[in-house]
Amino acid sequence: MNKISKVSHNKYIKVSSCNYRIWAAWILEYEQYNYPKDEELVSDLIRKNLTTKMCPPRYREENLVNPLFGHCYHATQAMYYFFEDANLKTMSAPCEFAQQHWWLQDGDKIIDITCDQYLSVGKKPPYDKGKESKWYGWKNRPHRKSQDLMKAVQPNAKLYFKEYEKKPKKVY
Repeated sequence: MNKISKVSHNKYIKVSSCNYRIWAAWILEYEQYNYPKDEELVSDLIRKNLTTKMCPPRYREENLVNPLFGHCYHATQAMYYFFEDANLKTMSAPCEFAQQHWWLQDGDKIIDITCDQYLSVGKKPPYDKGKESKWYGWKNRPHRKSQDLMKAVQPNAKLYFKEYEKKPKKVY
């Protein structure tokens, strides 16, 4: 059996200037996969579970003709957490095709499960401009969309909302 892990999308409330506390979280309990042994399996499972609805709205029209377009962020984040113990680097680069492209790297090895969004239209992914990056979002928390994708890949994973306290009123 693979290691059971948790990934939390915390909900914060501002309690004073520059002071926030977690009041709730979306938590996904899932099984990690073994890297590099399961890389192809996980890549296929992630690609098979991508839906147009997961794309940011501005990318959905292009996604209808280029099915991997608009999925690099949440697909890469899901892959990262499935192989969390592998210490893969999160990489990104600006690109002309979309605003930003995301992939993982293991030393010089590029792990890009959405690279076909470029190759299928005769373009090259912007790896030459890539640099190690932190996840988008406040406090680098995983996106809910990434958790939903992981749950689709592992239907037996547990995704639940946990309230640590009633939602407090904002204080400014």
